[in-house]
Amino acid sequence: MRGPDTYAVAVRKPDGSVAMKTGPVTSLASRHPIARLPFVRGLIGLAESMKIGMGSLRWSAAQSMPEGERELGRGSMGISTLMAIVFFMGVFVALPATLARILGGGFDARWQLTVLEGTIRFALFVGYLVAIGRLPDVRRLFQYHGAEHKTIAAFEAGDVVTPDAADRYSTRHVRCGTNFVLIVMALTVAVYSVLGRPSLPMRVLSEIFLVPLVVGISYELIRLAAAGMRYRVVRILMAPGLALQRVTTRPPSRDQLEVAVTSLRAAMSETQRAEVETRLDAGFAPMRWVGAAIPLPA
Repeated sequence: MRGPDTYAVAVRKPDGSVAMKTGPVTSLASRHPIARLPFVRGLIGLAESMKIGMGSLRWSAAQSMPEGERELGRGSMGISTLMAIVFFMGVFVALPATLARILGGGFDARWQLTVLEGTIRFALFVGYLVAIGRLPDVRRLFQYHGAEHKTIAAFEAGDVVTPDAADRYSTRHVRCGTNFVLIVMALTVAVYSVLGRPSLPMRVLSEIFLVPLVVGISYELIRLAAAGMRYRVVRILMAPGLALQRVTTRPPSRDQLEVAVTSLRAAMSETQRAEVETRLDAGFAPMRWVGAAIPLPA
C-alpha cells in the first residue's frame, strides 16, 4: 500500500506471523512542479510505483525462504523483469499485429485493421488472465488483490478499517490496475487508428514509443472516472473494467484481509491513523474526503 508519505508491505510468513516493511515515499512531484503536470504525473507515478513494487516484491519473496537463504538480488529481478517485458511485447504487441495483418488483409480502412488488432489483443489478455487464474499460486494472488480492494473501499467509505468491516465491501475498484490496463488498450485503438499502415517492425516500434502518451492520458481518465462515479455515464464507461476484475480478484480469506489491513494502516499518515482510531471508538465516522491521498497500486 502506498500512502501520502509512506509505503508499506505486509507479508504472511510460513509460520503464520505477519512481517512488515515500511519506507518513505520520495516522489518527484514533491520536488519538481513539472512532475505534477497533467499527462506527466501519470507516467512518473507509474515509474515510481514500479520501482517501489520491484523492491517490495524482492523483499516479500525473501520472507517465504528458509532461514539463512539469500534474498533475491537486483540482477535476478532485472533479468526476470526483462524476460517479462519481452514476453509482453511478443504476446500482446507483435502477435496481435501479425494476426491482424493476416486476418484483415482485405480491409481498406486503417481503423478497421486497428480495431481488429485491439480485439485480438483484448482476447489474448483476457484468455491469459483466465488461464493463469487457474494456477493455485495466482489464485491466491488474486485473493490478496481482492483483500486490497475491500480494505481500501472500507477506508474510503469512512468505515472502520478492520477485517470484518472490509469484508462487507466489493472486490472491485475503479482505480484498479486492471481497469487502467483496459483503458490503455482502448486508447491504443483510438490513437493508432489515425496512423498510416507502417510495416510490422515500425508498427511495434511505434507502439513502444507512444506508450508514454497513452499511459499519461489513461491516468488522467481514470482520475476523472474515480471522481465522477456518481454519474451514470461514467459508471457505464467503467463497467467493462470493473467486470474484468471478476477475473483478477477473488473473495479473500480473513487472514488475507488481516494482512491488507495491517499494510494499509502502516501506510497511513499520523492524521489518517488517528481518524481511523476515532472511527473504532465511535463505531462509524465518515471521512471529510474520499481517500484521494492513497492511490491503488494494483
